[in-house]
Amino acid sequence: MLKRSKFETTQSQIMYRAEDLISAASNRYRITVQVANRAKRRRYEDFDTPAEDVMMKPVLRAIIEMSDELTQPEIIGEL
Repeated sequence: MLKRSKFETTQSQIMYRAEDLISAASNRYRITVQVANRAKRRRYEDFDTPAEDVMMKPVLRAIIEMSDELTQPEIIGEL
């Protein structure tokens, strides 16, 4: 029996988001390292989050967040 994900993003959507990130980056290696670093940071932050958010893997969450920042720059805000 297949285990269904409770998230609205499917595997194909995550693949498209990852492709968008890679195509928008000037350096594939650097964007891969950025995703890995964000996932690593999020993994340690997961100890403080509710249980339903922990079910999504940190790498997937990092890809989704970074692609959202790419497509919707207004969510980043002014620094």
